[in-house]
Amino acid sequence: QVQLVESGGGEVQAGGSLRLSCAASGRIYRVGDMAWYRQGPGKQRESVAQITSSGIPTYADSVQGRFTISRDNVKNTVYLQMNSLKPEDTAVYYCNAGIKEEQFGFIGNYWGQGTQVTVSS
Repeated sequence: QVQLVESGGGEVQAGGSLRLSCAASGRIYRVGDMAWYRQGPGKQRESVAQITSSGIPTYADSVQGRFTISRDNVKNTVYLQMNSLKPEDTAVYYCNAGIKEEQFGFIGNYWGQGTQVTVSS
């Protein structure tokens, strides 16, 4: 059973920083693309940042230049460094990953349980 476990959320004042982590564990053959999504109060879930297995990142326009996604392929972990946080960044942040459990198996789509980030003005 594959699990994604997030950590690092919390409350911070506007302009502050937080670093989120998400570790994949369980039966893993290969971890593919990894990503962070968020869902703010009364809003739909949206993509924040994605990173390919080779380390190429993409960002939503709203976080470009403030957030940095990275990954450690040895630890099967993805990170999200969030700087210059704004109240509108307040949301539950979810980790997402495409993971192969077996060499000739399919790529499953997995989600973490979410971690709350609150930015106060």
